[in-house]
Amino acid sequence: MTGDGRGVVAHAGSVAVRMLADRTGLTDALSSAVARRGFIPGHDRGRVLVDVATMIAAGGEAIADIDTLRHQEQVLGSVASPPTVWRALHELTPAALGRVEQTRAKTRARVWSLIPGGLPACTVAGTTLPADLVVLDVDATIVIAHSEKEQAALTFKKTFGYHPIGVWCDNTGELLAASLRPGNAGSNTTADHINVKQLLEKVARCRQVSIEGRGPF
Repeated sequence: MTGDGRGVVAHAGSVAVRMLADRTGLTDALSSAVARRGFIPGHDRGRVLVDVATMIAAGGEAIADIDTLRHQEQVLGSVASPPTVWRALHELTPAALGRVEQTRAKTRARVWSLIPGGLPACTVAGTTLPADLVVLDVDATIVIAHSEKEQAALTFKKTFGYHPIGVWCDNTGELLAASLRPGNAGSNTTADHINVKQLLEKVARCRQVSIEGRGPF
């Protein structure tokens, strides 16, 4: 490590995330998914969404952190400003979000098909499951917020924040779907499990699904 090196690029790994989205076709597919007739944005909205994901992967915690990418224009090219990012997110209607989910699902299916040997098999209770079986891990987790943000509330652990419920692919560790909930939401609330299950149905791609975790289904 060095604090005075020359030619050093901060957050160099961000380039790999960007390139992965581009080369798998995700960026172009997102652009088509959120395109609006008669509207030609200065910053392609698919690129904006990928940049936001890249910023989060690099440790960003607020929209303003997109500036960490904007400062690397010579490496990453043009990056939207925080106000433009806010506008792009505000433009995402429920219908557009549905198309985004479908786009992510199609891209994920394509990437999975490129894995040598296919998806890695899961091991449950010492038993290796069939290689073509996708195991879904459904669980809730606490996310602490340090201020009274929208929907944040006291949690059962006496902290303050959110209690989202998510679905992970146990084969790969990917987060497939999630539902934001206030901190005082219950872990086994049936309606919330049904809601996240409905979100998951948009990305499900296999004939056999095993549900593992706390849940009524």
